[in-house]
Amino acid sequence: MTQKRAPGKIHPSSSSKPSDWLLAHRRSVTSQLGEDGIIEEIFSLLPPQEKRWCVEFGAGDGHYLSNTYNLIVNHGWYSIQIEANLGRFLALTRLHSGNERVICLNQLITFEGSNSLDSVLSRAPIPKDFDLLSIDIDGNDYYIWESLQEYRPKVLIIEFNPTIPHYVSFVQSCDMSVNQGCSLLALVELGKRKGYELICSTEWNGIFVDKEYFSLFGISDNSIWKMNQNYHFWTYVFQGYDGRIFVGGMNRLLWHGISVDLEAIQESIQILPPEQRVYRDRPG
Repeated sequence: MTQKRAPGKIHPSSSSKPSDWLLAHRRSVTSQLGEDGIIEEIFSLLPPQEKRWCVEFGAGDGHYLSNTYNLIVNHGWYSIQIEANLGRFLALTRLHSGNERVICLNQLITFEGSNSLDSVLSRAPIPKDFDLLSIDIDGNDYYIWESLQEYRPKVLIIEFNPTIPHYVSFVQSCDMSVNQGCSLLALVELGKRKGYELICSTEWNGIFVDKEYFSLFGISDNSIWKMNQNYHFWTYVFQGYDGRIFVGGMNRLLWHGISVDLEAIQESIQILPPEQRVYRDRPG
């Protein structure tokens, strides 16, 4: 479907657009990393709907770091807001009190059974191909998306662990008590299996679109290295020719705010004793 653009606005299919052109639209109303503006631009390109629906969990209080507050309050979207914590859920219901477009659920989402996202959504008046799903549960995000079979959102925004390099496909164990996350590469691979393409990435959120709509965004190369260049989050290990192990990169535990002594770690993981750290092909 051909999309009409506002006068003077360049269509994103222009060859002058970089792969990550959507990042230029970053703007936050309540989102953490500018996702509000990106989402607005994405839906300016998708086919119009009489009613737009978004789903977010854990929704928290519905305002702080929300990816859907702007859509609900400023754009009139319908929404299902899901929060497991009772205190935050009560704040969520107060926020949307009187708004008949918003359904608030005090629910813990799991991978299967009556608490699976498919099951929970089946009890609400939401279309199978609703517009936006936001997943941010600090760990098992990958498995929640993987478990979603009956519903197919047009756009999905999902958190990944930015400290994992792009060449590593890592997914934590499928355990609700574990909070390690997954790599962006693992989400890209899952997305392709489910028929989705990466169209944008902020520091730790990947944004995917149903491949049916991917051509609307004019992205010629959505390879992971083009879409996310936040390499400063990585801590890396490499080897010298002489067998010495080196550690470099980010020197703090990101979620604990604790500085890390990389030199101490480097010394603790040496495989060879000092006398054996010699380049074996050195002349003489």
